[in-house]
Amino acid sequence: MELLSQHGCFGGAQRFYRHASVQIGLPMQFSVFLPPQALAPNAPKVPALLYLAGLTCNEETFMAKAGAQRLAAELGLALIAPDTSPRGANLPGEADSWDFGVGAGFYLDATQAPWAGRYRMESYLTAELLPLLTGSLPIEAGRIGIFGHSMGGHGALTLALRHPGLFSSVSALAPICAPSQCPWGQKAFAGYLGADRAAWLAHDAAALMRQSASAPYPRGILIDQGLADKFLADQLHPHLFEQACAAAGQPLTLRRHAGYDHGYYFIATFMDDHLRHHARELQAHA
Repeated sequence: MELLSQHGCFGGAQRFYRHASVQIGLPMQFSVFLPPQALAPNAPKVPALLYLAGLTCNEETFMAKAGAQRLAAELGLALIAPDTSPRGANLPGEADSWDFGVGAGFYLDATQAPWAGRYRMESYLTAELLPLLTGSLPIEAGRIGIFGHSMGGHGALTLALRHPGLFSSVSALAPICAPSQCPWGQKAFAGYLGADRAAWLAHDAAALMRQSASAPYPRGILIDQGLADKFLADQLHPHLFEQACAAAGQPLTLRRHAGYDHGYYFIATFMDDHLRHHARELQAHA
Protein backbone atom coordinates (compact mmCIF):
# COMPACT_ATOMS: atom_id res chain seq x y z
CA MET A 1 0.00 0.00 0.00
CA GLU A 2 1.25 3.47 -0.86
CA LEU A 3 0.37 6.08 1.77
CA LEU A 4 -0.71 9.19 -0.16
CA SER A 5 -1.43 11.44 2.81
CA GLN A 6 -2.04 11.36 6.55
CA HIS A 7 -3.86 13.85 8.77
CA GLY A 8 -4.26 14.03 12.53
CA CYS A 9 -7.97 13.71 13.38
CA PHE A 10 -9.58 13.47 16.87
CA GLY A 11 -6.44 11.89 18.28
CA GLY A 12 -6.35 9.32 15.49
CA ALA A 13 -5.07 9.31 11.93
CA GLN A 14 -6.99 9.94 8.72
CA ARG A 15 -5.08 8.23 5.93
CA PHE A 16 -5.44 7.93 2.17
CA TYR A 17 -3.85 5.03 0.30
CA ARG A 18 -3.35 3.66 -3.19
CA HIS A 19 -2.49 0.12 -4.22
CA ALA A 20 -2.31 -2.02 -7.33
CA SER A 21 -5.43 -4.20 -7.30
CA VAL A 22 -5.18 -7.74 -8.57
CA GLN A 23 -8.96 -8.16 -8.78
CA ILE A 24 -9.52 -4.92 -10.71
CA GLY A 25 -6.26 -4.87 -12.62
CA LEU A 26 -5.88 -1.15 -12.01
CA PRO A 27 -4.67 1.12 -9.19
CA MET A 28 -7.38 1.63 -6.54
CA GLN A 29 -7.57 4.25 -3.81
CA PHE A 30 -9.18 4.03 -0.40
CA SER A 31 -9.23 5.86 2.91
CA VAL A 32 -8.84 4.61 6.47
CA PHE A 33 -9.46 6.37 9.77
CA LEU A 34 -7.57 4.76 12.63
CA PRO A 35 -8.79 5.75 16.10
CA PRO A 36 -6.27 6.67 18.80
CA GLN A 37 -6.71 3.23 20.39
CA ALA A 38 -5.12 1.66 17.29
CA LEU A 39 -2.08 3.94 17.31
CA ALA A 40 -0.80 3.26 20.81
CA PRO A 41 2.36 1.14 21.10
CA ASN A 42 1.49 -2.58 21.23
CA ALA A 43 -2.19 -1.72 20.91
CA PRO A 44 -4.64 -4.55 20.26
CA LYS A 45 -6.40 -4.65 16.92
CA VAL A 46 -9.62 -2.65 16.72
CA PRO A 47 -12.99 -3.40 15.07
CA ALA A 48 -13.72 -1.64 11.80
CA LEU A 49 -16.61 -0.43 9.67
CA LEU A 50 -16.56 -0.65 5.88
CA TYR A 51 -18.55 2.22 4.36
CA LEU A 52 -19.76 2.02 0.76
CA ALA A 53 -20.60 5.32 -0.89
CA GLY A 54 -23.12 6.11 -3.60
CA LEU A 55 -23.07 7.35 -7.18
CA THR A 56 -20.66 10.19 -8.03
CA CYS A 57 -18.67 9.63 -4.78
CA ASN A 58 -15.13 8.44 -4.15
CA GLU A 59 -12.93 7.35 -1.24
CA GLU A 60 -12.82 10.86 0.23
CA THR A 61 -16.54 11.75 0.24
CA PHE A 62 -17.55 9.93 3.41
CA MET A 63 -14.48 10.97 5.39
CA ALA A 64 -14.95 14.65 4.48
CA LYS A 65 -18.74 14.96 4.76
CA ALA A 66 -20.21 12.41 7.17
CA GLY A 67 -18.66 13.68 10.41
CA ALA A 68 -17.96 10.15 11.59
CA GLN A 69 -14.43 10.39 12.96
CA ARG A 70 -15.20 12.10 16.29
CA LEU A 71 -17.44 9.35 17.61
CA ALA A 72 -15.43 6.61 15.90
CA ALA A 73 -12.41 7.83 17.88
CA GLU A 74 -14.42 7.69 21.10
CA LEU A 75 -15.76 4.20 20.35
CA GLY A 76 -12.44 2.83 19.11
CA LEU A 77 -13.71 2.04 15.61
CA ALA A 78 -11.62 2.12 12.46
CA LEU A 79 -13.40 3.41 9.34
CA ILE A 80 -12.68 2.15 5.83
CA ALA A 81 -14.00 3.88 2.70
CA PRO A 82 -13.05 2.40 -0.68
CA ASP A 83 -13.63 4.04 -4.01
CA THR A 84 -16.96 3.20 -5.61
CA SER A 85 -15.71 1.70 -8.87
CA PRO A 86 -12.61 1.27 -11.04
CA ARG A 87 -11.06 4.42 -12.44
CA GLY A 88 -9.43 4.72 -15.83
CA ALA A 89 -10.56 1.41 -17.30
CA ASN A 90 -11.20 3.25 -20.58
CA LEU A 91 -14.17 1.09 -21.49
CA PRO A 92 -16.68 2.09 -24.19
CA GLY A 93 -19.32 4.30 -22.62
CA GLU A 94 -17.52 4.63 -19.31
CA ALA A 95 -17.03 8.38 -19.55
CA ASP A 96 -20.44 9.13 -21.04
CA SER A 97 -22.95 7.19 -18.96
CA TRP A 98 -23.42 7.36 -15.20
CA ASP A 99 -25.20 4.01 -15.48
CA PHE A 100 -21.94 2.16 -15.98
CA GLY A 101 -19.40 4.93 -15.61
CA VAL A 102 -17.15 6.19 -12.86
CA GLY A 103 -18.85 5.88 -9.52
CA ALA A 104 -21.41 3.27 -10.55
CA GLY A 105 -19.77 -0.07 -9.79
CA PHE A 106 -22.84 -1.33 -7.88
CA TYR A 107 -20.55 -3.46 -5.66
CA LEU A 108 -20.88 -6.63 -7.74
CA ASP A 109 -18.74 -8.64 -10.15
CA ALA A 110 -19.82 -7.92 -13.73
CA THR A 111 -20.22 -10.93 -16.00
CA GLN A 112 -20.85 -9.12 -19.29
CA ALA A 113 -18.45 -7.54 -21.79
CA PRO A 114 -16.87 -5.05 -21.67
CA TRP A 115 -17.28 -4.70 -17.89
CA ALA A 116 -16.37 -8.20 -16.66
CA GLY A 117 -12.61 -7.76 -16.72
CA ARG A 118 -12.44 -4.64 -14.53
CA TYR A 119 -15.75 -4.14 -12.71
CA ARG A 120 -15.22 -6.70 -9.93
CA MET A 121 -16.06 -4.67 -6.86
CA GLU A 122 -17.51 -7.54 -4.81
CA SER A 123 -14.38 -9.66 -5.15
CA TYR A 124 -12.18 -6.59 -4.71
CA LEU A 125 -13.76 -5.70 -1.38
CA THR A 126 -14.28 -9.14 0.13
CA ALA A 127 -11.30 -11.08 -1.23
CA GLU A 128 -8.65 -8.38 -1.62
CA LEU A 129 -9.12 -5.09 0.23
CA LEU A 130 -10.30 -6.40 3.60
CA PRO A 131 -7.60 -9.12 3.80
CA LEU A 132 -5.02 -6.52 2.80
CA LEU A 133 -6.10 -4.14 5.56
CA THR A 134 -6.48 -6.73 8.32
CA GLY A 135 -3.03 -8.04 7.41
CA SER A 136 -1.35 -4.62 7.24
CA LEU A 137 -3.13 -2.43 9.80
CA PRO A 138 -4.29 -2.94 13.41
CA ILE A 139 -7.79 -4.01 12.30
CA GLU A 140 -9.42 -7.16 13.66
CA ALA A 141 -10.66 -9.44 10.88
CA GLY A 142 -13.34 -11.06 13.03
CA ARG A 143 -15.08 -7.79 13.91
CA ILE A 144 -15.98 -5.91 10.75
CA GLY A 145 -19.31 -4.20 10.11
CA ILE A 146 -20.60 -2.85 6.82
CA PHE A 147 -22.83 0.12 6.00
CA GLY A 148 -23.45 2.48 3.13
CA HIS A 149 -25.61 5.07 1.40
CA SER A 150 -27.83 4.81 -1.69
CA MET A 151 -25.97 2.56 -4.17
CA GLY A 152 -23.60 1.89 -1.29
CA GLY A 153 -26.54 1.00 0.93
CA HIS A 154 -27.49 -1.56 -1.71
CA GLY A 155 -23.91 -2.82 -1.58
CA ALA A 156 -23.88 -2.99 2.21
CA LEU A 157 -27.12 -4.98 2.41
CA THR A 158 -26.30 -7.37 -0.41
CA LEU A 159 -22.69 -8.03 0.61
CA ALA A 160 -23.79 -8.59 4.21
CA LEU A 161 -26.38 -11.10 3.05
CA ARG A 162 -24.01 -12.77 0.59
CA HIS A 163 -21.06 -12.89 3.04
CA PRO A 164 -22.56 -13.21 6.54
CA GLY A 165 -19.40 -14.83 7.89
CA LEU A 166 -17.35 -11.79 6.90
CA PHE A 167 -19.55 -9.03 8.33
CA SER A 168 -20.73 -9.01 11.93
CA SER A 169 -23.14 -6.08 11.60
CA VAL A 170 -24.95 -4.14 8.89
CA SER A 171 -26.85 -0.89 8.43
CA ALA A 172 -27.75 1.47 5.59
CA LEU A 173 -28.87 5.01 4.84
CA ALA A 174 -31.39 5.52 2.02
CA PRO A 175 -30.35 2.26 0.34
CA ILE A 176 -31.51 0.96 -3.04
CA CYS A 177 -33.38 -1.97 -1.48
CA ALA A 178 -34.75 -3.75 -4.55
CA PRO A 179 -32.57 -2.82 -7.54
CA SER A 180 -34.20 -5.38 -9.82
CA GLN A 181 -37.41 -3.36 -9.44
CA CYS A 182 -36.12 0.19 -10.00
CA PRO A 183 -34.73 2.04 -13.05
CA TRP A 184 -31.21 2.52 -11.59
CA GLY A 185 -30.80 -1.12 -10.78
CA GLN A 186 -32.41 -2.44 -13.93
CA LYS A 187 -30.07 -0.44 -16.17
CA ALA A 188 -26.99 -1.38 -14.15
CA PHE A 189 -27.92 -5.06 -13.87
CA ALA A 190 -28.71 -5.34 -17.58
CA GLY A 191 -25.32 -3.89 -18.42
CA TYR A 192 -23.24 -5.73 -15.82
CA LEU A 193 -25.12 -9.05 -15.52
CA GLY A 194 -27.02 -9.42 -18.79
CA ALA A 195 -30.65 -10.14 -19.55
CA ASP A 196 -31.15 -13.11 -17.20
CA ARG A 197 -33.18 -11.63 -14.37
CA ALA A 198 -32.50 -14.65 -12.18
CA ALA A 199 -28.90 -13.46 -11.99
CA TRP A 200 -30.13 -10.05 -10.87
CA LEU A 201 -31.86 -11.47 -7.80
CA ALA A 202 -28.53 -12.65 -6.39
CA HIS A 203 -27.66 -8.95 -5.96
CA ASP A 204 -31.05 -7.67 -4.81
CA ALA A 205 -31.34 -7.17 -1.04
CA ALA A 206 -35.10 -7.70 -0.88
CA ALA A 207 -34.85 -10.88 -2.97
CA LEU A 208 -31.94 -12.22 -0.93
CA MET A 209 -33.81 -11.63 2.31
CA ARG A 210 -36.92 -13.35 0.95
CA GLN A 211 -34.78 -16.41 0.26
CA SER A 212 -33.50 -16.55 3.85
CA ALA A 213 -34.83 -19.47 5.88
CA SER A 214 -33.97 -17.64 9.12
CA ALA A 215 -32.75 -14.23 10.26
CA PRO A 216 -29.19 -13.74 8.96
CA TYR A 217 -28.58 -10.91 11.46
CA PRO A 218 -30.71 -11.85 14.48
CA ARG A 219 -29.49 -8.89 16.54
CA GLY A 220 -30.99 -6.51 13.99
CA ILE A 221 -30.42 -4.34 10.90
CA LEU A 222 -30.74 -0.53 11.01
CA ILE A 223 -31.95 1.56 8.06
CA ASP A 224 -32.66 5.30 8.00
CA GLN A 225 -34.68 6.88 5.20
CA GLY A 226 -35.61 10.51 4.60
CA LEU A 227 -39.20 11.16 3.53
CA ALA A 228 -38.18 14.24 1.51
CA ASP A 229 -35.82 12.06 -0.56
CA LYS A 230 -36.69 12.65 -4.22
CA PHE A 231 -35.59 9.11 -5.09
CA LEU A 232 -37.70 7.35 -2.47
CA ALA A 233 -40.77 6.49 -4.53
CA ASP A 234 -39.12 5.39 -7.78
CA GLN A 235 -35.68 4.05 -6.84
CA LEU A 236 -35.26 3.02 -3.19
CA HIS A 237 -38.29 0.89 -2.16
CA PRO A 238 -37.45 0.32 1.53
CA HIS A 239 -40.94 -1.11 2.05
CA LEU A 240 -40.00 -4.13 -0.08
CA PHE A 241 -37.01 -4.90 2.12
CA GLU A 242 -39.18 -4.33 5.18
CA GLN A 243 -41.68 -6.90 3.90
CA ALA A 244 -38.91 -9.39 3.15
CA CYS A 245 -37.45 -8.99 6.64
CA ALA A 246 -40.86 -9.60 8.20
CA ALA A 247 -41.27 -12.79 6.15
CA ALA A 248 -37.81 -14.05 7.16
CA GLY A 249 -38.16 -13.11 10.82
CA GLN A 250 -35.26 -10.68 10.47
CA PRO A 251 -35.35 -7.89 13.09
CA LEU A 252 -35.27 -4.56 11.25
CA THR A 253 -35.33 -1.01 12.54
CA LEU A 254 -36.49 1.09 9.58
CA ARG A 255 -36.77 4.73 10.60
CA ARG A 256 -38.51 7.20 8.30
CA HIS A 257 -37.69 10.88 8.85
CA ALA A 258 -39.81 13.81 7.68
CA GLY A 259 -37.92 16.67 6.09
CA TYR A 260 -34.70 14.80 5.23
CA ASP A 261 -33.49 14.31 1.67
CA HIS A 262 -30.90 12.02 0.03
CA GLY A 263 -27.71 13.95 0.76
CA TYR A 264 -24.94 14.10 3.32
CA TYR A 265 -26.78 16.52 5.61
CA PHE A 266 -29.16 13.61 6.19
CA ILE A 267 -26.28 11.15 6.55
CA ALA A 268 -24.42 13.32 9.06
CA THR A 269 -27.59 13.77 11.14
CA PHE A 270 -27.94 10.04 11.81
CA MET A 271 -24.30 8.95 11.58
CA ASP A 272 -23.83 8.66 15.35
CA ASP A 273 -26.77 6.25 15.59
CA HIS A 274 -25.19 4.01 12.98
CA LEU A 275 -21.79 4.04 14.62
CA ARG A 276 -23.32 3.13 17.97
CA HIS A 277 -25.40 0.38 16.35
CA HIS A 278 -22.26 -1.20 14.93
CA ALA A 279 -20.24 -0.67 18.11
CA ARG A 280 -22.83 -2.65 20.08
CA GLU A 281 -22.90 -5.47 17.56
CA LEU A 282 -19.14 -5.67 17.18
CA GLN A 283 -18.69 -5.68 20.95
CA ALA A 284 -20.98 -8.70 21.09
CA HIS A 285 -18.51 -10.48 18.78
CA ALA A 286 -15.47 -9.63 20.92
